Amino acid sequence: MKDQNYTATIQVKATAQEVFRCINGISEWWTDDMDGSAQKLHDEFTVRFGDIHVSTQKVVELIPGKIVGWLVTDSKLNFVEDKQEWKNSKIYFELSEHDNKTQVNFIHIGLGPDLECYHDCVKGWDYYFKGSLFKLLTEGKGTPGL
Repeated sequence: MKDQNYTATIQVKATAQEVFRCINGISEWWTDDMDGSAQKLHDEFTVRFGDIHVSTQKVVELIPGKIVGWLVTDSKLNFVEDKQEWKNSKIYFELSEHDNKTQVNFIHIGLGPDLECYHDCVKGWDYYFKGSLFKLLTEGKGTPGL
C-alpha cells in the first residue's frame, strides 16, 4: 500500500523551543501574505500565494517544544480541478531533541500521490520545509512566499 501522506525530516542545531517558535512564525518561512495567528490552540490563520493557493488552517495541537498540528479548514488550489484537495487534511511538526540538535518530523496527512496537486505540493513543501524553514533555523532568515 502506498503511503498516503507527505513526510520529511530535518535536523538542526537549535533547541526544540527555538524550533517551535520558528514554526509558529509562519510569515518568516512559509508566506508573509497571511492573516490570523498560529500562537495558541484553536487559533486560525489564512496563507496566500498569489491567486495560486489560499488555505486556512486551525491550530488543533500545540505542545511547546514537542508538536504543532494544524487542520486545513478551507483550501483553494487554483492549479488543480478539485480546488479543495487540502481541505480536512492535517499538517504536523513533531520535534525531538538529541545530542544538542532538534529533529523535526513533518507530515501532511492526506497529501498523497492520488491527489492531482501531489507533485507540485511536494515541491512546495520541499522548498518551504526543507529549504526556507531550515534556512530560518540555521541562518536566521527564511525565504517565505517565493
